[in-house]
Amino acid sequence: MKCDTSKHKVLAVSICPQSLPYFAAKFSLSVNDAARRLCGFLKSLGVHYVFDTTIAADFSILESQREFVQRYQQRNQEEHALPMFASACPGWIRYAERVLTNLVTSHICTAKSPQQIMGSLVKGYFARQQNLSPDKIFHVIVAPCYDKKLEALREDFYTALYNSQEVDCVLTSGEIVQIMEQKNVSMKDVTEVAVDSLFGEIKEGDVVRHDGKTSDGYLEHIFKHAAKELFGMDVKEITYKALKNKDFQEVTLEKDGETLLRFAAAYGFRNIQNMVLKLKKGKFSYHFVEVLACPGGCLNGKGQAQTEDGKPDKALLNQMEEVYAAIPVRLPETNMHVQKMYQDWLEGMDSKKVQETLHTKYSAVNQTASNLDIKW
Repeated sequence: MKCDTSKHKVLAVSICPQSLPYFAAKFSLSVNDAARRLCGFLKSLGVHYVFDTTIAADFSILESQREFVQRYQQRNQEEHALPMFASACPGWIRYAERVLTNLVTSHICTAKSPQQIMGSLVKGYFARQQNLSPDKIFHVIVAPCYDKKLEALREDFYTALYNSQEVDCVLTSGEIVQIMEQKNVSMKDVTEVAVDSLFGEIKEGDVVRHDGKTSDGYLEHIFKHAAKELFGMDVKEITYKALKNKDFQEVTLEKDGETLLRFAAAYGFRNIQNMVLKLKKGKFSYHFVEVLACPGGCLNGKGQAQTEDGKPDKALLNQMEEVYAAIPVRLPETNMHVQKMYQDWLEGMDSKKVQETLHTKYSAVNQTASNLDIKW
C-alpha cells in the first residue's frame, strides 16, 4: 500500500522484542505467530511499515561493548571511566539524572538505547532509503514500559532541522491490547503478515533475541566481548551468582585465582539504591552494571505484565519468561546488515557519524527546568 506523502505521513511502528512474549503468552501463540499477527493487526489499522527493534539493540550492544573496552583501557587516566552503567533503561536513566546527578551520570554508557537507535534508523536510514524527509514519517514504538514515553521526549532525540522527534509516540503492549478490545478484534482472527525489514523488499524471518534472561542482555554481551578483547579469553557460558536476592547477581572472570572482571545485574529500585550506596561509600568493586528499573527486567514492564488492579501478573510473567528463553539467540556481530550499515550509512565504525547517530550524553537535570513530567 503506497502512501500519498503530500497529504499524509507514512506510519511506521517498531516493536520491542520484550513485548512479543506478552502477546504470545496472552493469546497462547508461538512468538513468531504473535509477531506476524501483531503486524497484521497494525496493518489493518492503516500502518504502512512494521519493524522489529532487534537490529537497533544490535547497534546499542555493539557500541556499549566498544565503549566498555575503551573505558577499561582508560581506567587509570580517567577517574570516571569505571564503573560503566548500562543506558538502555529510561526509568533508571531518569532516576540517575534527577536524583543521583553527577555522582552517576558520567559513568553511564553513552550508547543510545535500542528505542532511540531505532528512531535514528527509521528517521535517518530508512527515510533516506525511501527518499522521505524525516518529518514525513510518524514513528510509533510498542514497548513493555511507560518510561519509554518520557524517553521519546528527550531534547537530544529531536532534529530541529526537520522539526521531528526520532520517536513520535510510544504505546505499551497493554495499550495495543486495549485498542484490539475497543475494535473488538481477537488476535486469533487476525491475518498473519510478515514483519517488514528496513532494507527494501526483504521481510523479516523468525524472531531472534540477544543473550539475556529477560532483557537485551548487555551484561552477557559486554562480558564475553571484554573477556576476549582485554584478556584473550573465550567465555562460552556465563555463571550468575545471586547475592542478596535474585534481582542482584554478579558475574566474574577469573584467571589463576585473580579476578579480572566483575560485573553485576541490578534490577528494581531496592537493588539500585543499595548499589548507589556502595558507590557513595567508595566500596564499589564492579566494572560494569546492567541496571534495570523493573524487578525481573524488561519482560516485567508495567505496560504489560500487570493484572487489572495494577499488580504483577505472576502466572503470565512465568509464561512470558518461558517464551522468551525459547527464542533463538543471535549475536549482534553476526548481523551482516549491521556491518554493512556501519560502512555505507555511518561511514565506518569510528566515524563522527557513529558518535552523532548512536550516542548521546547524560547529565544531571535541574528539577525546575524540566516540564516533561507535567506534559506527560
